[in-house]
Amino acid sequence: MDSSLLLTLAFALALLGSLATRYWLATRQIRHVARHRDAVPAAFAATVSLTSHQKAADYTVAKSRLGLLEMAFGAAVLLGWTLLGGLDVLNRALVSWLGTGMTQQLALLTAFALIGGLLELPFSLYQTFVVEQRFGFNKTTPALWLADLVKSTLLGAVIGLPITALILWLMGAAGATWWLWAWGTWIAFNMLLLVIYPNFIAPLFNKFQPLEDQALRQRVTALMKRCGFAAKGLFVMDGSRRSAHANAYFTGFGAAKRVVFYDTLLAKLSPAEVDAVLAHELGHFKHRHIVKRLVLMFAISLAGFALLGWLSTRLWFFTGLGVRPNLVGPNDALALLLFLLTIPVFAFFVSPLMARVSRKHEFEADAFAVSLTSGRELSGALLKLYEDNASTLTPDPMYVRFYYSHPPASERLARLEAAT
Repeated sequence: MDSSLLLTLAFALALLGSLATRYWLATRQIRHVARHRDAVPAAFAATVSLTSHQKAADYTVAKSRLGLLEMAFGAAVLLGWTLLGGLDVLNRALVSWLGTGMTQQLALLTAFALIGGLLELPFSLYQTFVVEQRFGFNKTTPALWLADLVKSTLLGAVIGLPITALILWLMGAAGATWWLWAWGTWIAFNMLLLVIYPNFIAPLFNKFQPLEDQALRQRVTALMKRCGFAAKGLFVMDGSRRSAHANAYFTGFGAAKRVVFYDTLLAKLSPAEVDAVLAHELGHFKHRHIVKRLVLMFAISLAGFALLGWLSTRLWFFTGLGVRPNLVGPNDALALLLFLLTIPVFAFFVSPLMARVSRKHEFEADAFAVSLTSGRELSGALLKLYEDNASTLTPDPMYVRFYYSHPPASERLARLEAAT
């Protein structure tokens, strides 16, 4: 069996296997949540109403059913781009129009991104204006949604095209070790984004106001000082402009770090509960979880660039995935697209390991928060957030182990109660 046919079979089997596994997990989740819809779990009976519990169940089921449709559609689109020849047709058309060279390669990547975005639009619209609207979370108007779409598309072009052009140039000009230079460029680009995102990108979509509540500011500042955490500022984001969901996060890197609270979060939690949530986030900082994740991301991306460097020189990599490489001119954009399309299919099977590491980090951050503030306040804050965000209290255990980056409420709150 030649390498081209072997790759075709391996890709088809991996796609089928991942699709079957994802379908099995999603249907398990739907059945499990629906089966426990009519009774609040005993551990939450005193704090969560049946109405809230049922809303969370219905919200979870609605999102999961939409996810099933997205899953099937995404698999069909992936097959269309690869084994059914869609990417080959697009590439041939652009070569006939533009010839070979950098312009054609950038045009190929741009056309692919635009077509993919258009194909995903119906799901985005349905999620926002049907599912989120139905459960009272959507605050986005059609005009705001369209403005966000235009701004994100333009921003993607302004930021994405130059870095993509540089990587394509390195692929063609830097010799056999181009992938190492490209990896270094990619790392530098991501580090730069961490610095410029808070000040230049995020304000394009949301308004950020300094935290004006002086009492809360003093509490938060004192907490950060005890942890040795320095931030450039404390800000409140107008999250309520788009959604009723609540959150808080750190953003930036080095001297550009800042703490951001959604206005919806401050409206729902008491000052002590805000302290506890922030202490949890500081736990990630104290345990160096962010640094560890960055190092892991850098290591994975290095392996990915090295693998791409090897695959891009193999004819069977193209033909095995339904594409005829250009006989004259570069095939770097084709190789990049094929790699980005196919690697997630194979990587899907290691995602439970990544989710497990993430859940471990969340438990560690919770333990740090309890040592610094109050486990009772953190439990109260989490319960409010679970209820307010309609997060189900009864997820399927297998679904949790495979997908959840955060521990389910039952496990998380049980540990907090034991530590209190």
